[in-house]
Order: sequence, then structure tokens, then C-alpha cells
Amino acid sequence: MALTRGSIVEAGLRILDEDGLGELSMRRVADALGVQAGALYYHVPNKQSLLAAVADEILAGPPASPEPSSPIEDWLVEWSAGLRRRLLAHRDAAELVASTHALGLGAVDPCALGREWLEEDGTPEPAATMAALLHFVLGHVLEEQTQAQMHQLGVVPHFDAAAHERDFAWGLALFTAGVGGARRG
Repeated sequence: MALTRGSIVEAGLRILDEDGLGELSMRRVADALGVQAGALYYHVPNKQSLLAAVADEILAGPPASPEPSSPIEDWLVEWSAGLRRRLLAHRDAAELVASTHALGLGAVDPCALGREWLEEDGTPEPAATMAALLHFVLGHVLEEQTQAQMHQLGVVPHFDAAAHERDFAWGLALFTAGVGGARRG
């Protein structure tokens, strides 16, 4: 297999899924690909670039339909649920995406389409609205993934995935009610 940026990102994603963010390093990726760590630097200049590329892979593709529902609040719910599914599909994904986003390293902007739709819809502060919604999704999934892992390790005696699903839905309902109120107000 030829060493490419894609193969490096794919190996990084496998390591993330199997062993977690703490184990995702240039050396581990190189070992997984059967090359020396230095060979990776032609395609990914440093570890932060690797982490950003893996985060971009997790975020790749629109998490909701490209056309906004009517009302736009329904589209925001669909967007949020899609992003949550993408994050839950990969171990430590919320932590990885949150840190990459905070440092401004990723190439994929998960909020771009939402800002565009909110602006067209006349929602005040579309950038701040999407940022707040992104933070809600990332924070919720980070807590959910942490509790699930702690439960698997026996640190937390109980983990209720259905309760997390309900809490997420309730939080989205509150958020979208606020968006609707801001548009009407």
C-alpha cells in the first residue's frame, strides 16, 4: 500500500477507534502502516495536523440534508442529530473535534451551511447561534462518551444511553425554541 495522506488518516482513525485519543501518535500511525515515523511528515507535517485531519474525516460530509426544513428549527435538529451520530461513531471524537475546532486547525467547518441557512432565514446572530449549537453537541457527546468509557472501566456503576438520548433531544428542543423566539422577537 502506498503511503498517502488518506492512508495515514485512515490509520489514525483506526487507532482512535481502537485505543482512544491518548494513544493516537505519529509513531503509532507509522507502526500501523509499517513505516518509520519520519515518512509521515511529507504528508502530515506534525501531530496537530494529523489530529486535525482525523477530525476532518469524522466531520466529512454534511450531517444534515443540504436543504433546510420548514421551519429551520427542524433542520437544526437534523443537523445536530447527524453531528452527534458522527461523533458517537468514533471513540473520543467529541474531544478530538472540540480541541481541533478550538485551535482553528480543521479544514472542515461543520457550521458553515447552518450559518448560511440561518442568515437567509433572518435569524439574528447566525454565527453565534451555530457556535452555541456546536458547543452544545460537542459538550453533550463528550460527557456521554466519557461516561460510557468510565462505565466500561468499572469506574461508573451505571450508564444509560437512552437517558442521554432523551437529554439530548430535550436540550435541542430548548435550543430550537430559543432560535424560534429570537426570530420572532
